[in-house]
Amino acid sequence: MSEAAISTFPDPDGASPAMAQWFALKARQPDALLFFRMGDFYELFFADAQAAAAALDIALTARGTHSGAPIPMCGVPVAAAQAYLARLIRRGFRVAIAEQTEAPRKPGSPNKGPLSRDIVRLVTAGTLTEDELLDAGRSNLLLAIARLPGARPRDPDRLGAAWIDVSTGLFETATLAGPHVLAELLSRLDPAEILAPAGLSLGEHEAARGPEPGPHAPLAARAKLAQPFEAASLDAFGDFSDAEAVAGLVVLDYVRDSQAGKLPRLSHPVPQGDRLLLGIDPATRGSLELLRSRDGSTEHTLFGTISRTVTAPGSRMLAGWLSAPLATAAPIGARQDAWQFLQAESGPVAQLRQILRGTPDIARALGRLSVGRGQPRDLAAIRDGLAAAHETATLLAPDRPGAPFAAPLPLLLESARQTLGRAAGLETLLRRALSDSLPARLEDGGAIAEGFDGELDAERRLRDDSRKVIAGKQLDYAQQFGVASLKIKHHAQLGYVIEAPVGTAAALRSNPALVLRQGTASVSRFTTAELSELDRRISEAGSRAARRERVVFDALVSQVLATEALPAIAEALALLDVAQSCASLAADGRWCRPEIRDDATFRLTALRHPVVEAALSRTERFTPNDCDLSEGRRVMLLTGPNMAGKSTFLRQAALAVVLAQAGLPVPAERAEIGLVDRLFSRVGASDDLARGRSTFMVEMTETASILNLAGPRSLVVVDEIGRGTSTLDGLAIAWAVLESLHGAQRCRTIFATHFHELGELADTLPGLCPHTMSVREWKNQVVFRHEVLPGVAGRSWGVHVAKLAGVPEPVVRRAGRLLSALEKSRGETAARLPLFAALEKEEGAGDPFREAMAAIDPDRMSPREALDALYQLRAIFVASHDQAVATDDDALRSH
Repeated sequence: MSEAAISTFPDPDGASPAMAQWFALKARQPDALLFFRMGDFYELFFADAQAAAAALDIALTARGTHSGAPIPMCGVPVAAAQAYLARLIRRGFRVAIAEQTEAPRKPGSPNKGPLSRDIVRLVTAGTLTEDELLDAGRSNLLLAIARLPGARPRDPDRLGAAWIDVSTGLFETATLAGPHVLAELLSRLDPAEILAPAGLSLGEHEAARGPEPGPHAPLAARAKLAQPFEAASLDAFGDFSDAEAVAGLVVLDYVRDSQAGKLPRLSHPVPQGDRLLLGIDPATRGSLELLRSRDGSTEHTLFGTISRTVTAPGSRMLAGWLSAPLATAAPIGARQDAWQFLQAESGPVAQLRQILRGTPDIARALGRLSVGRGQPRDLAAIRDGLAAAHETATLLAPDRPGAPFAAPLPLLLESARQTLGRAAGLETLLRRALSDSLPARLEDGGAIAEGFDGELDAERRLRDDSRKVIAGKQLDYAQQFGVASLKIKHHAQLGYVIEAPVGTAAALRSNPALVLRQGTASVSRFTTAELSELDRRISEAGSRAARRERVVFDALVSQVLATEALPAIAEALALLDVAQSCASLAADGRWCRPEIRDDATFRLTALRHPVVEAALSRTERFTPNDCDLSEGRRVMLLTGPNMAGKSTFLRQAALAVVLAQAGLPVPAERAEIGLVDRLFSRVGASDDLARGRSTFMVEMTETASILNLAGPRSLVVVDEIGRGTSTLDGLAIAWAVLESLHGAQRCRTIFATHFHELGELADTLPGLCPHTMSVREWKNQVVFRHEVLPGVAGRSWGVHVAKLAGVPEPVVRRAGRLLSALEKSRGETAARLPLFAALEKEEGAGDPFREAMAAIDPDRMSPREALDALYQLRAIFVASHDQAVATDDDALRSH
C-alpha cells in the first residue's frame, strides 16, 4: 500500500464468526484495505480502519473486542462508497470489496452464523471503470513492465511493456530498446498504475508503482496470452518479443485478479513496434506542457488551448494524438485530409457538432457491462450512442438527395461513415427493450419497457395488483382500529407493517388482532396475519419480477457484448469529434495545414505560440515570427535580453512540430516541415533537489541526452546552455555544444544564449545563422518588440530588466554605474574575446590535413597505397586535434 503501510494484524485465533470471516478474506489481500459489507455499510477493522479514518477524515470507533482489546472500526455507507473510493485511490490505496454473496435469511431459517461473503473486486488506480472514479477526458492506463535477462552473460536486459485501459478495452505492447525509451514511454502514457520489477527505476512515476509482478516463462506467456482471445498463437496479432509477451500476461493476469477472475472486454494485444512516433523525452514534455501544466492542471496547456471536442472519447483521442505525434507522412496526411475537408463545410460541421455533443461514451459503458458492473443507463448509453452514429452516418452520406457533404469523402471520414452504420439492429432492439425513464440501479426496477417481455409483464401485474390491495387495506385498518393517522409502510427488515403514532399505540397494543413488531420514540409498528400473508405474496411476486428483469437485462448485455462493431463505432465517433474540433480551430483562417515533407525542410511563416496568444487580453496582440531552419541555415543562434520573447519563440517552434506531426492545424500563415524523428526542448531552469542534483547538473544531464540521441532528422531548441557556472566555463560549454549540434549531430537547432560572443562562430560554422530579439531604447526605457531579426544582440539589457522587475532604484543605479565602469575597462576591443582570436590560424598558414587530402589521387592508388594514406590522414588528424585542445586551454587561461 503506497499511502501508508498497514501494520501487522492480530492473530485470528479466538475471533467471533463474523471476524473470523474478515480475517480469512483479509489474508487474501493483505496489502489492500478491505471494505467488508455489513448491511448498508462497508466496515473496516484494525489497521485498515486506522488508515482509512485518517485518509478520509472520518470517525474511528470500536466494535466488540478481540483478544481482550477493542477492535478499531470505521465505515462508509454503501450508497456513498464511490466518493470514498475515489479519495482512497487518489491517496494511493488499493481496496478489496467483500460483498455478501448470500441473500438475507428469513426469520426461522435453520442456517446460523454470518452471511457468506467473498471478495468480488480489487479496486486499484489502474483498474477503474466507474465514471465517478475516472477522468472522462483522459485514458486510465495500467502498465506492466517485464525484464528478461540478456541472451548472453554480458548482454543488457531486455525490457517489454504492455498497457491496458480497463475502462475502454485498449491493449497495446512495446519492446523497449533502452532506459531512455522506457522514460519516454512513461512520460507519454502517464499510467495510473505500474507493475514493474523491483529495482527498475520509474523516475517521476515512482508514486504509481503497484505490486511487483511474479516471473513468467516466455513460451508459456505466449500461449496463455493468446487463450482469452481464442487464438491458437500470439502470432495471429503481430510480432511480439518475449519481453512483450511476458508483460502482456502480467497485465492481463492482474486485471483478471482485480475482477475476481473475470476479464473485461478487451481488444486483442497490438504491438507498437511498427508504429513510428516522434520521440519526446520527459524533460521536453515537461517544458512544452502538452497535456498537463507543471501544477498538474490542463489550464494553459497545448491541449487545453486547442481542444474544441464535445465528447469525452474525442477528448481522449485528441490527447492521445498530441501525446504521440507520428513520424510518417501518410497517416499524418490522412488526418489532415479529414479536418481540412470539414473545414470547408461550416454549416454541416455545425450539425455534426450538435449531434456529437449529446453522444454518450460507448467505450466506457461497454467496459462496465463487460465486467458485470453495468447498469440500465449503460445500455441506454449504447442505445443513444448508436442513434448518434446512425444520424452521423446519414449526415455524411454523399449519395443521398440534399447531402451536405460532397463526394468523395476523405479516406478516414469514409471509413468512419461505413463503420457507423454497422449495428442498426442492436439500436432498434435496445430502443424497444429499455424504458423511457431508467432507474440508476437495476435493483430499483423498471428498466425494461412494458410490452417487451410477456413473462416480466405478468409478474409485474401480480406484484402491482397486490400493492393495490395493500392501499385498500390501509383504509380498512384505519376504520377498523379507529386510528385515522394509521399507515401501512414497507420496512426493509420487517416487510409491510402498520405504523401508528406513539400516542395511539397503547390502544392498539391491547388489540389481539395486532402483533407488535417494533417500537421507536415516535411510532409503533404492528402486523396482522392477513398483512403477513399479503407481504409474502407481494414479496414473492416482486422477487419473481426482479429475477425476470435481471434475466432480460443480462440477455441484452450479452447481445451488446456480442456485437463486435461497437468498439469500432466508438472510435469512429471519437475520430469525427477530433476532426470537427480541428476544423473549428482552423475556421478563422489563422491556422494552416502544414506541408509535411520527407527532407530537412523547416520553414514556418508568421508562427504564433497558441497558448501564450490565448492567454493575452483582448487589447493585446501576439507578434508572429518566421523561423527558417532549412539546409544551409539549420542552426539559429538567438540572442537578446530576458523578457524579449526568446523562450516563447523556442517553444512555439517545438509546438509547431508536435501539432504538425499529430496531424493537426498549426498557428501560422504557412508551414513546411521535414519529418522530425526526435524533439528536444530545454527551456527554463529547474533543479532536482530530491536526488541531490543542482540546476546546472540537471541541465548538463539533459544536454548529454541531446548530444547522445539527436541526429540529422531531429529538432533541438535549447535556452541558456552553460548557465549556473562561471562565465568562462559556461561560454566554453555553450561553444562546444553549439559546435557539436552543428557538426556532429547536424540537427535543426534553435540555440538561445546570452553569450553574444558566439555570434562570431558564423564565420566558421557555415550552417549557423545569428538572430536576435528586437529591442529599442526610448527615453531611457526599454521596449521589447518580440520580433526575431537577423544579427547579434549588442548588449544584454540586464540592468533595464532588473528595473522592470521592481529592483529598488538605488540598486539599479549602482548596477548601471558598475556596468559602465566594467565596459570602459574592457575597452572597445573587448568585443572579440581572446578565446576566438587564439584559435584563428595565422595569415597564410597551411592546413596539413587539407594538403594531405589534396595530394591523394584515389584512381591511381593501389590498395596498399590507399591503406598507407588512410593511416597518414589519421595521424595528421590526431595531432591537429591535440594541438587545438592545447590552444583552447591556453586561451581560456590567458583570458
